[in-house]
Amino acid sequence: MNNDIKLKKFEELAEKRVNEAIKRLRIIGNLANRSNYHYSDAHVRQIYRALEDEFKSLKARFSDIDSDSTSFKFKKISSKSSVDDA
Repeated sequence: MNNDIKLKKFEELAEKRVNEAIKRLRIIGNLANRSNYHYSDAHVRQIYRALEDEFKSLKARFSDIDSDSTSFKFKKISSKSSVDDA
């Protein structure tokens, strides 16, 4: 496959995937609605950390640095760190 075809394919896939990632991030942002959900600051920090770690991994892959794939799961949170409903 020549470079022009590879570039076109990259741009096509990148636009589609980045737009989908943006949509998904906005959906995650909907979880901030305290009228519908109860969560603690610890939950929020874990979400931020998972997303930041994955973004660092993405940047590393484009920098030709190996990185491990991870998935997100909440860690055990004590009831003391719970935030009361607003």
